[in-house]
Amino acid sequence: MKIKTKLTLGVGLLFLLIILLSAVGTRYINALKSDTENILVANYNSLEYARFMLSSLEEQGTEAISMFENNLTKQEANLTETGEKSVTTEIRNLYNQYKINRSDSTLLPQIRHGIYKIMDLNMQGIQRKSEVAKSTANKAIFWIAVTGTLCFVIAFTLLINLPSNIANPIKELTESIRQIAEKKYSERVHFEGHDEFGELAKSFNTMAEKLEEYNSSNLAGLMMEKKRIESLINNMYDPVIGLDENLKILFANEQAIKIIGIPQDELIGHYTQDLSIKNDLVRTLVQDLMVAENTPSNKAIPIKIYSNNKEGYFEKEILHISVTPTGEEVKQLIGHVIILRNITEYKELDFAKTNFIATVSHEFKTPISSIKMSLQLLENKQVGTLNEEQTNLLESIKEDANRLLKITGELLNMTQVESGNIQLSILPNDPKEILMYAVNATKTQAEQKHITLEITSPDNIPHVLADNEKTAWVLINLLSNAIRYSYDNSTIQLSIVSRDDKVTISVKDTGQGIASQYKDKIFNRYFRVPGTKKEGTGLGLAISKEFIEAQGGSISVDSEFGSGSTFTIALLVVNGQ
Repeated sequence: MKIKTKLTLGVGLLFLLIILLSAVGTRYINALKSDTENILVANYNSLEYARFMLSSLEEQGTEAISMFENNLTKQEANLTETGEKSVTTEIRNLYNQYKINRSDSTLLPQIRHGIYKIMDLNMQGIQRKSEVAKSTANKAIFWIAVTGTLCFVIAFTLLINLPSNIANPIKELTESIRQIAEKKYSERVHFEGHDEFGELAKSFNTMAEKLEEYNSSNLAGLMMEKKRIESLINNMYDPVIGLDENLKILFANEQAIKIIGIPQDELIGHYTQDLSIKNDLVRTLVQDLMVAENTPSNKAIPIKIYSNNKEGYFEKEILHISVTPTGEEVKQLIGHVIILRNITEYKELDFAKTNFIATVSHEFKTPISSIKMSLQLLENKQVGTLNEEQTNLLESIKEDANRLLKITGELLNMTQVESGNIQLSILPNDPKEILMYAVNATKTQAEQKHITLEITSPDNIPHVLADNEKTAWVLINLLSNAIRYSYDNSTIQLSIVSRDDKVTISVKDTGQGIASQYKDKIFNRYFRVPGTKKEGTGLGLAISKEFIEAQGGSISVDSEFGSGSTFTIALLVVNGQ
């Protein structure tokens, strides 16, 4: 039972007892009042009337007769005792005779005798009614005593039990708190029931358990470990920032303070929401903090930060810290840690690699073009006739030159992708014309394997926003791959479909297809499906993906091992079509 309920019942019971005692006392006091008023009003007045009538009989004269008449009339109106009426009537008759014949001396003694008889009757009535009043008084004393005793017993019981029910738990809790203050953290409170004290005991025991755990964890050791961790964080080469669950900065090492550019006293202990208003880097770091808490980390694209008079590149990683508090079951998010991994050196090496590849690839194109020109001259019969063996060697050199030229072109395209300098000329174009250009470019390759290119396209196809040259390159690459991996005498299906605000172009081959475990990797750079005997750089699909996505489109593959593959590019339709 709740303490409030106990107090309400206890005070309410006392209130009811007071009302009961008051009701009993009032009832019997009213009964005594009624009995005494009955004596005073009836019998005492009759005695007074009788006394005045006796006094009037002793006197003679008109005034005395009038007094007797007046009191006798009052007596006739105050007949309360048995036999009092007949005696009063007799006195009236005798007095009437006396008024007619005053010389009759026998009438006055008879009248006096009647008056004395009335007085005797009323005296008896007073005695009898006094006994009734006495009995009423005894009952009143008894019932008031019984009621008072009952009220006293109940009130005394409440006085003994109610304060102890409240005071004893408080006393025990006070003693337990004193024990906790003396660092006796094993102290526990045991209150039975489900009232407020039971809930208080549960909360107190949880607090004591946490204090015991905290005390047993060796505070000095914790402080030393804290300093060690702070020292390690400050000596890290990568910037590290710690925040609580409300995004208030708890710590930041020296590297983080340097790149943020805010003094330590203005950074530590402040909320990132306030710092983001005046610092763009802080806003960038915390803008995607509110990701799913069950995600262990969140790696973003490299961030370019200008610090110490030079540019640096950092890769952001966010760790969400959750713990299960002692005595609880649900995990709670207690903060976040932002780690900025310094990848400047790797980025510079990547730039150097990209520039090197671009330079070498560009330089390769000139000698390769010279080789191809020389091959064309050798193929000209006006220069000289070649025997069969020389012709075969010439074809082999020609294939190698073409392969080198294609690799060089792919490397140059990749350098554009890596450097972010993709030059696009996005204009409205007819997707069917782009597809036909790619078909004509690969027609000879398909004829060599006796492969049929089957095109399906509606008559009224909307124009798309695309770079004509880059999109044609992608389709040529997809068609070349389809021809390379398809079987001889097979058919490659090409289709154009308009869907909502996009136009899709699909290339479906009849090759062996791609195993499911490799479909997610097929667009990665330098990736080639294991086991394939066909040669390639593994860059074509990666470059195709970059070119299409740079135009706002998408590229996908649908393949089942043993049933061929279907590559599909989607391009945006020109507005208004």
